[in-house]
Amino acid sequence: MRILVAEDNRSYCRALTAILEHAGYTVDAVYTGTDALDYALANLYDGLLLDIMMPGLDGVEVIRRLRAEGVQTPVMVLTAKTQMDDRIEGYDAGADDYMSKPFHSEELLARVRALVRRRPSYRPDALTFADVTLDGGDHSVSGPLGRVRLTGKEFQILELLARDPGRSVSTDEFCKRVWCWEDMPDMSVVRVHISSLRKKLDQVSERVLIRGERGVGYSLQELLL
Repeated sequence: MRILVAEDNRSYCRALTAILEHAGYTVDAVYTGTDALDYALANLYDGLLLDIMMPGLDGVEVIRRLRAEGVQTPVMVLTAKTQMDDRIEGYDAGADDYMSKPFHSEELLARVRALVRRRPSYRPDALTFADVTLDGGDHSVSGPLGRVRLTGKEFQILELLARDPGRSVSTDEFCKRVWCWEDMPDMSVVRVHISSLRKKLDQVSERVLIRGERGVGYSLQELLL
């Protein structure tokens, strides 16, 4: 399950991300409404957690624009605001749930579980390229040679590559999309994750590989045997 968290308070955002990742979710985190809109339009998510007060666009405007574009991903609004008018405004814009800060992590996770059950039934949990399948349900990759589990970061890296096979993804883009520039990793960290992914792909398929091009990036390729 993949969740987008949009929260301009970075320490609060880190805490939310840690809670969700510990519960097994894959999390993308952004800090502005503009980035939240861009990510939600460009990716498939099982749920969106949006703060109301954010730079660029506020959470309500993000919801309005997503619904206008036909994006029906379930949205939970997270905010310190408690006035009834604010709740009504969020629901009228297309929010599915509303949770006031502060809250207990157990309640947050229960509400997120309920939220993702509302996602459109056509949302695929699996992504296939050549003879391998990336399963978002259990963070695994499988092929004719077997199945292996991936770490959260490995899953996000491979998902980013598999959604546009053949396109080179730069190290900077991995940092932005996977680490979201938070605690910016050394470039070698990306290479270590790519190396681990290559070994795991070798365990499940002889046809799919991650190809690197110096100064350009990495791409997912099918080897024609």
